[in-house]
Amino acid sequence: MTQPDYIIIEAEEDGVHVIGLTRGTDTKFHHSEKLDAGEVMIAQFTEHTSAMKIRGKAQIHSSHGIIQSGSKK
Repeated sequence: MTQPDYIIIEAEEDGVHVIGLTRGTDTKFHHSEKLDAGEVMIAQFTEHTSAMKIRGKAQIHSSHGIIQSGSKK
């Protein structure tokens, strides 16, 4: 079994929210983290997590490249 890739979320402002969404017939929030400027979170998609929502200004690093999310303001 192959391990899913990790993604790295680097907050560029205070109050960046990382929200994990479940797999299955009903998609629901199952986990939430709040990051402040300069904080980094390393995350992975799992059998329970099918998607992540990033709210706030952050850089998201993955094997596909780097994506910049927008500011909450």
